[in-house]
Amino acid sequence: MQGELLAAIAGLVGLVTGVAAGLAFRISESGGSRAHEPQTRTELPAGIAEVLAALPSSAVVLDSADRVLRASSAARAYGIVRGDELVIGDLLALARQVRRDGVIRETEIEVAVHKFGPDSTSFAVRVAPLGGTGLVLVLAEDQTERRRVEAVRRDFVANISHELKTPVGALSLLAETVADASDDPEAVRRFTGRMQQEAARLTSVIQDLITLSRIQGAEPMAEPDRISMESVVDEALDAVRMAADAKEIELVSSGTEDTTVLGDEGLLVTAMRNLVANAVAYSPERTRVSVTAEAVDDMVEISVADQGIGIPTQDLERIFERFYRVDAARSRATGGTGLGLAIVKHIMTHHRGEVTVWSKEGSGSTFTLRLPRAQTREPLSPGENTNQEAAQ
Repeated sequence: MQGELLAAIAGLVGLVTGVAAGLAFRISESGGSRAHEPQTRTELPAGIAEVLAALPSSAVVLDSADRVLRASSAARAYGIVRGDELVIGDLLALARQVRRDGVIRETEIEVAVHKFGPDSTSFAVRVAPLGGTGLVLVLAEDQTERRRVEAVRRDFVANISHELKTPVGALSLLAETVADASDDPEAVRRFTGRMQQEAARLTSVIQDLITLSRIQGAEPMAEPDRISMESVVDEALDAVRMAADAKEIELVSSGTEDTTVLGDEGLLVTAMRNLVANAVAYSPERTRVSVTAEAVDDMVEISVADQGIGIPTQDLERIFERFYRVDAARSRATGGTGLGLAIVKHIMTHHRGEVTVWSKEGSGSTFTLRLPRAQTREPLSPGENTNQEAAQ
């Protein structure tokens, strides 16, 4: 009896031991799988990590369980990836389709990027299988800037078409009118005078476009010349003196003597002439337009001040845009092309300088050019005459 009891106890112990061993084995296997899992998830085919690091687009690699193995910093910054999850539902669905059939797909998405403001960011997305491993590559390229440039280009084409269409249409109508009034010398003289005005306006638009295309996007000058601002200002004032005399506007300048800057004389004359012409055009009769120059450290500040109608505060940030007009009707009446201030801004960029504006409605405006100052110890350029050399 005692022997049978001992045998039963031994069997029970053996059963418990076997069960414990089995459980231990399973736990060990499960633990080993979990320990091995992160290593499997972080492994990418050879060379893929280096390629992803060199890509300019936001890049994300998903494993077979839709978990993120690798994501660029841009993808995380834009909010496409959080932790190890791809949070854009449309992209996740697209990645699953690509994994199933192996077909590369492309789409466009809008992502709300709170980090950079409330506006959404537009992405061009390309999703492709990564080898035969079940991995999927998601590339998202920010195309917000490209869309902005395209919009600017469309606006520019529309604006320039309108600017050219107006004088061309007027010339066509005036030519027909002159033909019909050929037996009326007075009418012919009147209409031909209008034709000359429209032709001058058309020439002005074309010339401004040529100037703008020449300097827009150009690199800053590597070897600028030493330019006397006195001669630049005098030439600009002479160019608008007739228009100023017609309105009895006084043109004065001060501080330009012995003021020398680094730059291109032709472009600086264009910039100064545009500013003075604007000041005259938008000033009432019997007022003053003044040009002053002052050296400030290694820069020269040239200001053009008027006593005109001024510029509304909400328009100050946009007045240097091409074809932007504060008062379109008044601008057309004065013969402006809407390109003058845009040209001034590009000329200043080309000279490593800047243009700023102060204005108050009813009190006038002051535009200030800041240009690199030419030091007296620098050698004269070959194009400078002996008078400039004596002035220095």
